[in-house]
Amino acid sequence: MKKTEIAQLAPEGIREKIAEEAATLYKLKLNHAVSSVENPMKIRSTRRLIARLKTELKNREIKAAVKK
Repeated sequence: MKKTEIAQLAPEGIREKIAEEAATLYKLKLNHAVSSVENPMKIRSTRRLIARLKTELKNREIKAAVKK
């Protein structure tokens, strides 16, 4: 998911996506601990996507607080 796609999401959509990706990350880590994951780079990309989503959400909260 690119930054432009993230920017188009509503705040509620970002929160839902964070929860969805966090669940995916948990499953990936659990599967990787039990047996080798087919693509271990998927763990890194999922973790970074969550960070990008959280950053966008935080930036929006800061902008909203400044406007008040």
